[in-house]
Amino acid sequence: MASFLNPPVILQILPALQQGGVERGTLEMAQAITQAGGRALVASSGGRLVPLLRSLGAEHITLPDCGSRNPAHVLRNARMLARLLGEHNVALVHARSRIPAWTARLACRRTHTPFVTTWHGVHANTIPGKKLYNSVLASGDRVIAISAHIGRMLRQEYHVPPERLRVIPRGADIEQFSPHAVSGQRMHHLAEQWNIPAGSAIILMPGRLSAWKGQSLVLQALAQLEAGLPEQPWHCVFAGSDREDGRYVGALTQLASSLGLDDRIRFAGHCEDMPAAMALATMVLVPSLRPEPFGRVVVEAQAMCRPVIVSHHGAAVETVEHGVTGLSVPPNHVEELADAMFAVLNAPAATLASMGEAARQAVLAQYTTQAMQHATLAVYDEVLGTQLAPDFLLTKNAPAPFQDHDLAG
Repeated sequence: MASFLNPPVILQILPALQQGGVERGTLEMAQAITQAGGRALVASSGGRLVPLLRSLGAEHITLPDCGSRNPAHVLRNARMLARLLGEHNVALVHARSRIPAWTARLACRRTHTPFVTTWHGVHANTIPGKKLYNSVLASGDRVIAISAHIGRMLRQEYHVPPERLRVIPRGADIEQFSPHAVSGQRMHHLAEQWNIPAGSAIILMPGRLSAWKGQSLVLQALAQLEAGLPEQPWHCVFAGSDREDGRYVGALTQLASSLGLDDRIRFAGHCEDMPAAMALATMVLVPSLRPEPFGRVVVEAQAMCRPVIVSHHGAAVETVEHGVTGLSVPPNHVEELADAMFAVLNAPAATLASMGEAARQAVLAQYTTQAMQHATLAVYDEVLGTQLAPDFLLTKNAPAPFQDHDLAG
């Protein structure tokens, strides 16, 4: 293991710095490392978030084709990374994705550098060889699961022992995602941008447009809502980008039209101000068809005191207590989803306020970004014998550095 003096150098590695939950977690930990007095490095093939990373006081190292599955690229990058670990006196490497993790594992074995991994996704192993490919993320000196749901999977399928496994949920930035932090002007600007009539209830479905997120299911449920509440003013806003070059949003638009929902639906694309979007919302939908590894948008909505409706599987079972901090419905069940939306639209304001306050208190207690940062620094301390986590707690009211909500995950 390389010798090092304070401040310890922590290197995170991921495919690229474009958008998504992995990128967001990387930025949040880069910020925490620097605030705790460490030196934060990030290795990736680059991307639009590199300037933002640097603004947090971290340094970026370019590894070409860092996400490439070509074995030649992996071996080349492992050699390059091993050299960089020595040059920068890196104390620990934290890998957040499978191919970069294979690169980092080879480099860390060569240099005897401690190796930490985070398992962010579901990563099914239904085809031959997939479990071996995935297993690198279960091989760290410490393995971080982003929810108890993922932690159970790692214990059962990959036999990660308790002494190496740490469950650290993702979190909401409770400074940005606070009802008191969003001005009426920001909300009015969004309502105008989305062409929402005054007095209309807003059903918000945030996040990227992807079939497994359940947009088609929502449209079918909205058709039932329209049949039951034809005169009530409401609109549904899908706030997220389409990664299929418009093909998926085109299919959704056709489906909405066939269901008679043209006047009720807004496909808003990427939203730069998700706190304001949630402040506008009467409810927030996260009806994923597959179990979410965590689902950060759920706790962000709860932090905004919004009623949230989720599918009852995956990590949503942990973050939403049905009837108390939100509503939970069976996955892929149109009628149940429609009934839940109907219930929120017709609930007394006091009932919704009580649910919203209970939801925010649950987030404050369990699911904040600061708690995630502190717990991850504590993992680094376990491995290195440093004091990053206590030093991080000494920093006060650090400003939230980024607002790019296509990073949601």
